[in-house]
Amino acid sequence: MGGQINSKNYHLQRLLTNFVAQQLNMKFNLITFFFGLLLLSCNPSAQVDNKAADKDSKKGFSKSDIIRMPISANEPLDTSLVAKMDFEETVHEFGTVLEGKQVEHVFKFKNTGKVPLLISEAKATCGCTASSYPKEPIAPGESSEIAVRFNTAGKKQEQSKPLTLIANTFPSKTILTMKGYVQPNPQLQQLIDKQN
Repeated sequence: MGGQINSKNYHLQRLLTNFVAQQLNMKFNLITFFFGLLLLSCNPSAQVDNKAADKDSKKGFSKSDIIRMPISANEPLDTSLVAKMDFEETVHEFGTVLEGKQVEHVFKFKNTGKVPLLISEAKATCGCTASSYPKEPIAPGESSEIAVRFNTAGKKQEQSKPLTLIANTFPSKTILTMKGYVQPNPQLQQLIDKQN
């Protein structure tokens, strides 16, 4: 009887050993497969040229032409094929205004780059500043404008409100600024005091 138990243990150990070996072999094969896939996906000669597929029929530019990063680890900085925003001014001094007034200004610019300009976002630092910017690409040589509105309610003294534009330029951020002095409005303060 003791021989049968040892024989069963031996067979169970062999089955367990074979099972573990198969599992390890399967994991090794899976890891090898994904490593090979990773190597193939990083091969620059294996990349497909999609320029013909994504050409803009109106302008003759592909999406990859519009959104281009001029920095490479292997090559010097190349900003020749990026969009460029050339503003008439990036800072608007609105002077002295009475608190509560809406200050508006239009920043005019031209795309002096070689590819269409695409503004993806205009971010203000607070809810008191709003903007309107072109959502469509601006062709090289074309001009456009960005309207900015600053609500001075609740703001007093020296004010400097930046508006950050994100675009396919280099660098990708451009900052426009509204500056001036907001004189406290006693009538507005009385209204606020009455509400509290």
